[in-house]
Parts: sequence; structure tokens; C-alpha cells
Amino acid sequence: MNDSSGRVAGGDPHIGREDAAERWQLKLYIAGMNQTARRAIKNLERICAEHLEGRYTLEIIDLLEHPQLAEGDQIIAVPTLVRSLPPPIRKILGDLSEKEKVLIGLDIRVLG
Repeated sequence: MNDSSGRVAGGDPHIGREDAAERWQLKLYIAGMNQTARRAIKNLERICAEHLEGRYTLEIIDLLEHPQLAEGDQIIAVPTLVRSLPPPIRKILGDLSEKEKVLIGLDIRVLG
């Protein structure tokens, strides 16, 4: 679900304090809505739905519209996914099509 700010929320906004450590804060930096950006968004939404359902927020930041936002997370290439929470900060470059590498990069442990 997107709102006018480009933020996509995943899960229940009324999560309790005891679950705060389980929350994932993700930012996906893109440069225009090109094919690579669309693929990265689709791949990330699929991974989040499967592995982080109800426990994440995702903000999509288009650097063509907001170039000043690149400096805060030191973005030098797009698409770049930044995981701010839980610490430590992690960054993944590319269209996120290699699911296993994305899971490892985000430190998402798959049970089973």
C-alpha cells in the first residue's frame, strides 16, 4: 500500500513495545521508475511479504525527485536498499533479484 509520500507500510501499526526490536525499517533508493527500479520494488515486496510480514516499513525514495536525500545514507548507486533497523545498518545494491543473497545481506534467517 503506497501513500503520497511513497511510503509502503507492512503489517500492523499497533505493534506492542515488546515487538519493537522485531521491526524492520527499509529504504529503497531508486532513480526514476525505470525497469530496474520496478524490478527491485517487486522483488523486495515479495521478500518482505514472505519473510517480514507485519514487521516492516518500506520507504521508496526517488533520487530524481529528492536528490538531497542521497547524502544521509551515502547512496552512490541505485537501486540501493538500506536496512536501518534492526542494527547494524546494511546496504544492498542492485535489483534484488537474487533472493538468497538479499536474505543473507539483510540477515534474515529462514527456518526450515
